[in-house]
Amino acid sequence: MADGFADIEKLYQVRFSPTEQASRQRVWQVLCDDFFSRFIAETDTVVDVACGYGEFINAVRCARRIALDLNPESRRHLRSDVTFFNQSCERLDAIADGSADVVFESNMLEHLPDKTVVTGVVREVYKKLKTGGRFILLQPNIRYTGGAYWDFYDHFIPLTHLSCAELLQNCRFRIEHMIPRFLPYTTKSALPQHPLLVKLYLRLPLVWRVLGKQFLIVAVKPGE
Repeated sequence: MADGFADIEKLYQVRFSPTEQASRQRVWQVLCDDFFSRFIAETDTVVDVACGYGEFINAVRCARRIALDLNPESRRHLRSDVTFFNQSCERLDAIADGSADVVFESNMLEHLPDKTVVTGVVREVYKKLKTGGRFILLQPNIRYTGGAYWDFYDHFIPLTHLSCAELLQNCRFRIEHMIPRFLPYTTKSALPQHPLLVKLYLRLPLVWRVLGKQFLIVAVKPGE
């Protein structure tokens, strides 16, 4: 396992320079304040699965923050009030069943080795959510990224908004909100980096249809 962790640390270091990391955090602060906050109450318990360097969980306004990632270096980038578990998203046993109001994942499912594991992760998330809790997914949409989807060595599972929605529904979720084209593929793409320009982008859904190559799905755990 130690070798695997070392590989992940090295991959993150190559992919995200310190300068890019600071820019990403500013972008995510705007994304959380101006968009994702509509799905998250300040009293919520929020879990960030495969949190990376914590851009989302650091920025979101909520009562309790929980984050998981295979990379032990993630802990160093998180706020002091984030409870961190250095483990795979395939294991959510550190989180009590029915305890989370929101589970969030960004660009995680495509890194899993096969669809059996993807399905297992979605079922685990379902167990950890409260009734009425939300699973928010932000994923590259292979329908719009095309071959660029494979420019990252650790991508395995191709998904569109429709295939992901089908998976969620098969795992008993209800789709509350779906945007096939939301954000550009990466923060190195056409998404403007200045906070004021990010705010403007979020207010222009017509522009999403041109630049957006990631889909957003908000799925709800319904009452039994």
